[in-house]
Amino acid sequence: MTAILITGGRGQLGSALRRHPWPEEVRLFAPAREELNLLDLAAVAAFLRKNSVAAIVNAAAYTAVDRAESEIAAAFAANAQIPAVLADAARQTDAALLHVSTDYVFDGASPRPYEIDDSVSPLNVYGASKAAGELAALRAPRSAVVRASWLVGRDGTNFVRTMLGLARRQDIVRVVTDQRGAPTIAAHLATALAAIVLRMTSDRSAPSGVFHFANHGPTTWHGFAAAIFAEGVRQGLPAPRLAAVTSAAYGAAAARPAHSLLSTRRLEQDYGIRPRPWIEALPGLVGDIIGDEA
Repeated sequence: MTAILITGGRGQLGSALRRHPWPEEVRLFAPAREELNLLDLAAVAAFLRKNSVAAIVNAAAYTAVDRAESEIAAAFAANAQIPAVLADAARQTDAALLHVSTDYVFDGASPRPYEIDDSVSPLNVYGASKAAGELAALRAPRSAVVRASWLVGRDGTNFVRTMLGLARRQDIVRVVTDQRGAPTIAAHLATALAAIVLRMTSDRSAPSGVFHFANHGPTTWHGFAAAIFAEGVRQGLPAPRLAAVTSAAYGAAAARPAHSLLSTRRLEQDYGIRPRPWIEALPGLVGDIIGDEA
């Protein structure tokens, strides 16, 4: 039996990880925040020892990008201090650590997809806290960081769910058109993370370090919204008018990278994981969200 701890198991990605069809020999632990204080090193290490945990998948995160500009301590506690605690606990108990990060560690100035060894230069507090978390997580002897972009899934608050809600309530929806990236489907990322962590538990020489995952297909938030609305119409929702705005005109509290495409080349080379196009998964995802809200 292989025991794996999933932190943030009630969130968008954590829920996708719990839904993933793990092998029968895997025992998952996904304690709620009240059951395990991830900022308490002694408590985390004791939990790992008691349950013979072989690996941790850290999906716990503070993801309110705009609110982080004023809640700096909370963002760094979740995104930097927790990975540091998990890395120390993993070191004490010989567990592997797989940590999830973000494209927002980059400034968006690159004209090409970001490679794993490109320098980080976050534009906002959220990105800075995640960059600090990467460094902390990589202190664990057996560790890997997977950066993902524009995460969307069936659970929690995300862009697809927000757009479908606006389609029901508004005639006109404003979406920025000058930020370019690629959506990541939470269920697809969960499948990739499961493959990586299972390899890390069975092979102590499994590839480590930083990897990128994003579904294939560059787009803008405006283009993504257009695809969501088109799929919503096919599944019976009204069609609002989509208005293009610049990031400056939209006026979000936190600056975002204008270009944050991620190269998945190393993930494909080291783990044989080739992300599928996000557009293929959109009908199912829209259907799941509409069904959940019916």
